[in-house]
Amino acid sequence: MASGFSRAEQLSLLLFSNLLLASCLDASYEEEARKTMEDFSGYPTQSHPSYSCLSPSSLLVDIQGLQTQIEELSAFSDAPAPAVTRILYTHKDVLARRYIKQRMNEAGLSLREDAVGNIFGRWDGAEPDLPAVATGSHIDAIPYSGRYDGVVGVLGAIEAINVLKRSGFRPNRSLEIIMFTSEEPTRFGISCLGSRLLAGSQELAHALHEVVDEQNISFVEAARTAGYASQEDLSSVFLKKQNYFSFIELHIEQGPILEQEGIPIGVVTAIAAPASIQVEFEGNGGHAGAVLMSARNDAGLAAAELSLAVEKHVLDSGSIDTVGTVGVMNLHPGAINSIPSKAHIEIDARDIDEERRNVVVNKIYQSAVQIAEKRGVRLSKFKIVNQDPPALSSSMIIKTMEDAAKQLNFDSMRMISRAYHDSLFMARISPMGMIFIPCYRGYSHKPEEFASPENIAKGVKRGSGDFQTAFMAGTKRASSTVGNVGGGGRGRSKQAEQTHEGPREDEETDGRPSRNSPPHFRSPQPPSPPRSVSSRAAIFSSFHPKP
Repeated sequence: MASGFSRAEQLSLLLFSNLLLASCLDASYEEEARKTMEDFSGYPTQSHPSYSCLSPSSLLVDIQGLQTQIEELSAFSDAPAPAVTRILYTHKDVLARRYIKQRMNEAGLSLREDAVGNIFGRWDGAEPDLPAVATGSHIDAIPYSGRYDGVVGVLGAIEAINVLKRSGFRPNRSLEIIMFTSEEPTRFGISCLGSRLLAGSQELAHALHEVVDEQNISFVEAARTAGYASQEDLSSVFLKKQNYFSFIELHIEQGPILEQEGIPIGVVTAIAAPASIQVEFEGNGGHAGAVLMSARNDAGLAAAELSLAVEKHVLDSGSIDTVGTVGVMNLHPGAINSIPSKAHIEIDARDIDEERRNVVVNKIYQSAVQIAEKRGVRLSKFKIVNQDPPALSSSMIIKTMEDAAKQLNFDSMRMISRAYHDSLFMARISPMGMIFIPCYRGYSHKPEEFASPENIAKGVKRGSGDFQTAFMAGTKRASSTVGNVGGGGRGRSKQAEQTHEGPREDEETDGRPSRNSPPHFRSPQPPSPPRSVSSRAAIFSSFHPKP
């Protein structure tokens, strides 16, 4: 472990400071900030009864305990360490869920689970009838991924409540932790399954009675083996709009921008959403030597040409926020001496601007038609699997986070998230915000996923400043809580230009990693298995017509 405070302490402090920010705010802040915070918390700041019992030294984190929990949870995996594989409703997933519920019980939270396994742990506030402040994330993990994605937003939240209880604090609004079911699409081809249902997707509730995985196991059958889906009507999972006062999610950035810019905190302004497309071309095939080039109808070349067209249409959008990827390409029969008679590709096009993204999707469709005609192949499939709208963060949450950063003289950076998060769908229920912390080289979904103690410490100091400025204004920074973790920078709030070079090389040249590098792993990264695609994932094509 590198010098500095542990990831567990730092991530926990960052998260519970934002919970405090949302649920109780101090009166001794300057007037404009006080008004902002009163609007955000939903009650007059002067009236909160718990301030007198809080001081920086009283907010003590069980550092070793939380670090142990992160390591213990990573052991519930179908891949050898340091990789983590935890797929929905498998035995390891069930064990990991049990572990999370045990931690929630130990924290004195009231537990409930819904029909698909979203797990809720609530700490009732002084006014339990008020809409609660919610936080949380997921613990499922794609094959051979890392231990931080999602997990820090769940275990960190539990320790956050433990910290507040040990300090004698009582929130006005209730605080609720959500462990979302299946944020990753690995088993059934559906990302953010639990939060989609919470947001009221009738289409998904019906579709889940038909969808199967690649072993032909139905969703309902898999859920019941894990102890869920005892009732047929999955609409029981739905939450009403404004069920929560707000939702805040802590997450690693999963990209390199914060690290490259040297900025500790990313304030997420919007979450991009992808359109997922499946395309198939069919040609005549034939012998690779016997059929002349002029006589070929090559499905593989049609797929390759469309892949380049995807790149062109994305670049022509006029915005760096538009991105496109051809992540799957399968050729049949797949022999070196056989002209492909069938090609299957899967395209991901995403943007924070829905209209601009949909224009790209339509251009991709037009190119597919033109390429098929030009090459004499048949466009046998063009299916939009899903086409979710993007989500915007609450301007109030953004402003509150930035105000706190300025008060602490720390840098923050507005940025968008191009990755899916459960927050995308929670934004349909309540005001939403996300906070990003840097991760090494932007690595995620691989065992090397890592957030350095130095970078996270800066985020912690800024995060602890959220509650310092919120209910302890006039007191110096929480150095007695988080220790001497380095300077705070210039207090700027920077818009992300996001025109960056690739990951930086390690500063050291003698074979040692730089201080921002992840620790050495005990074993090399295993090769990634073939991508698992649900045989019924395309059921979502019924949600959106072809362009």
